Amino acid sequence: MAEKICAGRTVIVTGAGRGIGRAHALAFAAAGANVVVNDLGAELNGVGRSDSPAAQVVDEIMELGGKAVVNGDDVADFAGAKRMIRQAVDTFGRLDVLVNNAGIVRDRMLVNLDEQEWDAVVRVHLKGHFATMRHAAEYWRAEAKAGRSVDARIINTSSGAGLQGSVGQGNYAAAKAGIAALTITAAAEFARYGITVNAIAPSARTRMTEAVFADMMAKPEDGFDAMSPENVSPLVVWLGSADSAGVTGRMFEVEGGKVALADGWRHGVPVDRGARWEPAELGPAVRELIAKAAPPEAVYGA
Repeated sequence: MAEKICAGRTVIVTGAGRGIGRAHALAFAAAGANVVVNDLGAELNGVGRSDSPAAQVVDEIMELGGKAVVNGDDVADFAGAKRMIRQAVDTFGRLDVLVNNAGIVRDRMLVNLDEQEWDAVVRVHLKGHFATMRHAAEYWRAEAKAGRSVDARIINTSSGAGLQGSVGQGNYAAAKAGIAALTITAAAEFARYGITVNAIAPSARTRMTEAVFADMMAKPEDGFDAMSPENVSPLVVWLGSADSAGVTGRMFEVEGGKVALADGWRHGVPVDRGARWEPAELGPAVRELIAKAAPPEAVYGA
């Protein structure tokens, strides 16, 4: 029998009605956690609403002997995010882990992208991460100030699009890059309260990927299904466990059986003139910097 490394812990998983989020919720339940299954039940573009997907996941967890509850709040609604945190505490007596997974797409080339398509994607992904983190951290800070032990975890969801860019997904890529920066900032700010904050950049078969990358995401007839969303969840469950204490501010790339640490922006070796540059002098200097640097990662779809 697998070790229940999250026994007794309470976990919120946003966007948990389908895909990777559903896999997370089921994996946490299998690891002994109480799970708040958040999902609006919207279409991929964020339109519509239904409690059915989240309720189905809760039913699956209950049938397996676990404990779970449906939450239908909008992650990007500030008051709704607060209600979500309060529901976890009121239902299970505590909150230990927040997994931010909810997201939508409105893919379009930047020259054709309209304001509403930009705002909708940035709202759900970036504001949706901030709102839930903000209220969860407030709860944990109060617990710490009251002298109660806090061993809390936040696991955010970025993307290769946010780390390397993605043609036709400027809004999504920008929001996911923002989540990466938000993660390392929160890790630095929340450490004093006993909270770790990490992020994943997963590659798996979801509603977002199976249409765009149909060949890559196709399920094999036999053998290991590298693109199964269930492959992403073991790392997230471990990051949500007590064993991950001390691991914070990190970005993990995860696909199939592979786990890697993404190496983000770092200070490069400078060319220092020791005085203000003349514009015409910068051409040779910049070309020298580029010649000495490692080439950038390719943009997805370029």
